[in-house]
Amino acid sequence: MTHCIDFFEKQFQEQTARGDFALNPFEEAVLPHLSGGVLDLGCGLGNLAIAAARKGCAVSALDGSRTAVDRVNEAANRLGLPLAAYQVDLSAYAIDGDYDGIVAIGLLMFFPKARAHALLDDIVRHVKPGGIAALNVLTEGTSFVGALEPGNHYLFGENELSEPFKGWEILLSRHDAFPAPENTVKKFHTVVARRLA
Repeated sequence: MTHCIDFFEKQFQEQTARGDFALNPFEEAVLPHLSGGVLDLGCGLGNLAIAAARKGCAVSALDGSRTAVDRVNEAANRLGLPLAAYQVDLSAYAIDGDYDGIVAIGLLMFFPKARAHALLDDIVRHVKPGGIAALNVLTEGTSFVGALEPGNHYLFGENELSEPFKGWEILLSRHDAFPAPENTVKKFHTVVARRLA
């Protein structure tokens, strides 16, 4: 986990210096589905957490990066938003409450398979009835591995992310592929699912 935290710490410092806080396509797709109390796991620079708080969500945002957490809390304080960010070790974190929405955009693939699935199961258990889970992972076929720690990551099968949500209402299930540096590719699966009451 240290490798990817170092990777993103550098990236977040560069993005902060540039003032680059735009929502990525996955965050844009998820935002309309968020309401109530939201837990954002691996919040990064907090672009989604801030946007959700601006529309009235009460957001707890977690990340391993000190740069990210400081940026989120500074923005929340400056804008008077119902948002608090905390630096945590997500490789060992256990969700300690139930939420109307739990978000993990671009997080689960940074853990070995067993941990990725344990955290996914934890997310499923802590979404309130009627609430949503919004997740996004890299999938098999991804050849861009710059941020991934060798032997300590997991590329999900093409539709593996959907499996824990049988019996839920699938609001969004989408596959995307993007070119990446050095003629590599990133392949993603994004799922937004609502827990039925």
